[in-house]
Amino acid sequence: MDLREKFAANLRRLRNARRWSQDELALEAKISRSYLSKLEKEEYYVSIKIIGRLADKLDVEPAEFLKRPVTRVR
Repeated sequence: MDLREKFAANLRRLRNARRWSQDELALEAKISRSYLSKLEKEEYYVSIKIIGRLADKLDVEPAEFLKRPVTRVR
């Protein structure tokens, strides 16, 4: 799993844990919803500046975006 995949998976996980839509998070982080969507779909690379904004609004440390996502066993 590359860093962009890890970032996207963690971004979705953290946003969903807050029960925020992409629109809500984008508005809070002052980025466009389409940009946020492309980040979650691994279509764009993210800048350090945006990582900082997202971490601030999701109330997590920036490093949380690069952790290996936990896979659940059924």
